[in-house]
Amino acid sequence: MSNETFNFNEFIRDSKECLVNTKNYFSSVKTSGGMTGPILKAVLYGAIAGILSFIWNILGLSGSGVGMFGTAAGPMIIISYTLGAIIGLFIGSIVLLLISSICNGNTDFEANVRVSAVIMVVMPISAFFSFLGHFSIYLDVIISLAVSGLSLWLLFNGLILALKSKPDTTKIVIYVLAALIVIFTLIGLGAKRKANRFMNEFNNSDMKELMKDINKN
Repeated sequence: MSNETFNFNEFIRDSKECLVNTKNYFSSVKTSGGMTGPILKAVLYGAIAGILSFIWNILGLSGSGVGMFGTAAGPMIIISYTLGAIIGLFIGSIVLLLISSICNGNTDFEANVRVSAVIMVVMPISAFFSFLGHFSIYLDVIISLAVSGLSLWLLFNGLILALKSKPDTTKIVIYVLAALIVIFTLIGLGAKRKANRFMNEFNNSDMKELMKDINKN
């Protein structure tokens, strides 16, 4: 059983360090000490992201506007982000373990969980900038790519510095992941443009009147 204790001030400090001093941080990150720390870290990142998304939702700056249930959806937004962070932690850890194995790195599950929890710092960052997508789908794409780039940078350093994977093989994997992210982002952009075009046509056509007639009947 782990005797590890969670320190909130250390959590804040570590979050800053992994972003501004990435290489030094991952060079000294602990890869053992129990599962409590990384799980709590994921919970906090998820909760912060949920709170930020809730705020944008209230202000009508989320991608879907105020939302079907308005402010009443707040607790559910926060809970869904928090649960999603916990699930994402373990799914991400399995993926990270597979990548680490391919790159001849550390395949200890706990070590990969702890590194995966660190990388989840991008979750509240993504949620913070998500309101920009309300103004433009292109801004949404730019933010998405920037967050993905940050994630890959953290992943790369986590693999070679914390999990001791082979740098050359790791670089190839990161390049492949980057290419896939760009491809799927562009596909997603095309889908969003079609959806927006449909909504604009709907709003500017007689379909509104048609829907009113249907509702009356």
